[in-house]
Amino acid sequence: QVQLAESGGGLVQPGGSLRLSCAASGSIFSQYAVGWYRQAPGKQRELIAAITPDSALSGSSSSNYADSVKGRFTISKNSAKDTVYLQMNNLRLEDTAVYYCVADTSILTVVSGNFDSWGQGTQVTVSS
Repeated sequence: QVQLAESGGGLVQPGGSLRLSCAASGSIFSQYAVGWYRQAPGKQRELIAAITPDSALSGSSSSNYADSVKGRFTISKNSAKDTVYLQMNNLRLEDTAVYYCVADTSILTVVSGNFDSWGQGTQVTVSS
């Protein structure tokens, strides 16, 4: 399992924005799928965004989102910086959670969330 570190969380007012970062210990993201999960207090961890490995043909990747964040959050990656981002706009109170990133060569594994260990995550608190 690759080593990842999440950062960028904080306290923000409703309607505000944050950008989370998921940094890898090596140059993996062109070959790995990445997912952002979040876990709110008293709730199960949920997948909110995922991005596929780069296509061997086109070099591009594709992303998908949970309905709850679609149109507000954007996942992207900078392979040169070994970092995947989650841009979060128009934040809502219900976005308050600890956010985690995971990576695997298989998008199916990322979507399943079947990982032996998770990082510490980064806390996002949306409050007025």
